Amino acid sequence: MTQEQSLLKTAGSFLWELIKIFLLAMVIILPIRYFLVQPFFVRGASMEPNFLDGEYLVVDELSYQFREPERGEVIVFRFPGDTSQFFIKRIIGLPRETARIEDGQVIISNKEHPEGVLLNEAEYLPADLRTGGQVTITLGDNEYFVLGDNRSASSDSRSWGPLTEEAIVGRAWLRAFPFERFGVLMHESVGLLNL
Repeated sequence: MTQEQSLLKTAGSFLWELIKIFLLAMVIILPIRYFLVQPFFVRGASMEPNFLDGEYLVVDELSYQFREPERGEVIVFRFPGDTSQFFIKRIIGLPRETARIEDGQVIISNKEHPEGVLLNEAEYLPADLRTGGQVTITLGDNEYFVLGDNRSASSDSRSWGPLTEEAIVGRAWLRAFPFERFGVLMHESVGLLNL
């Protein structure tokens, strides 16, 4: 075997190893990317102060295969008015509930509380925040009422109505960037207070 043939064999062997590594990485990464988690960039101010413009999030797409979305969770979904756009909002009202905004407060009525109870959002919103609008929406079997944390700068269920479960991509799970805010996202519990 000549030196030239030996070099070609070594280069071919190296190239084959690179192809195998690439294929193995695709077999591992693609299912994770398309079925388990998905990257998402926050755009706009609708979720301030909790989620800022330009933040890079990782969205958990798997959890809702095993359980229903819960009140207080921050979700990424396809915007009902244009499914090519993705929005991020917080779940406020659950299926078969009525969400009412009245005098700056969010009131939830359901089977347990037919007269309605105030939504306690003190865990993630400033105490003096008022929710604008006068809206009453009764949710269907697979519908959710979602609001942005920055209520004065959010396009949400107050303007375009309920969100269907099919539109939900997943739950915001990890803040990957900026590095100083890196961490797993804890979804605050949302309490209900008697009127």
